Amino acid sequence: MDSPGYVVLSRLVAQRRATDVLAANMANADTPAFKASQAIFTTHLAGQDGMGILGGSPLAYSQDRATWRDFSPGALQSTGNPLDIALTNEGFFVVETPNGERYTRAGRFALSPENGVVDSDGNPVMTDAGPLVLPPNSARIEIAGDGTVSTENGPAGRLRVVNFERPQELQAEGSRLYAAPQGAVPQPVDRPSVMQGSVEGSNVKPVLEMVRLTAELREFQFAAQFIEKEGERLQSAVDRILKRR
Repeated sequence: MDSPGYVVLSRLVAQRRATDVLAANMANADTPAFKASQAIFTTHLAGQDGMGILGGSPLAYSQDRATWRDFSPGALQSTGNPLDIALTNEGFFVVETPNGERYTRAGRFALSPENGVVDSDGNPVMTDAGPLVLPPNSARIEIAGDGTVSTENGPAGRLRVVNFERPQELQAEGSRLYAAPQGAVPQPVDRPSVMQGSVEGSNVKPVLEMVRLTAELREFQFAAQFIEKEGERLQSAVDRILKRR
């Protein structure tokens, strides 16, 4: 394959990843607090042999640079469940996993058999003083706007809510959790805005994502057709050379 083929192949690889990212967005349109992503590509310029003599232009390859995540809030969904909690401004809840602390905005929590408050994967939800554990036989759970949790038996703790200076550097683990990169220090949110009885929905806009996905699939098909035609062109050139010999 010559230069045009390699250029289009780089585009094909880029289109495939863009399609995968959009497909993941569509699949998580109903996942609580899911944040839509978008693949980011740049142009990598490479010189051609004999450019100075032939006056050719540099070759422009597609280069996969990063994934941008949209951290804008999703719509709030009222559930009435006292352990469904939403953040109405910036920040993340903290949960303790077997791999260490992880961060989430998906506040659909539940009680464990030991009266601990856990996420959907059974990871303990953290307070400023450790895992959140409710007193036994608690019938009334109240969560204030600042994250303070109390029952009829008294205070149980204050939800730990943190934020990061560069949230785009957070690494997604599944559809709900984020891991902080090495060296990133979570900063406590002094005045979190916590709403009890609601969960934050996904910020994916299904109609917009479907339009984007359709466009990306068409671009993928065009690139694939070009590579197929380029292969036919090269095969034709080889056949002509062999006939002359």
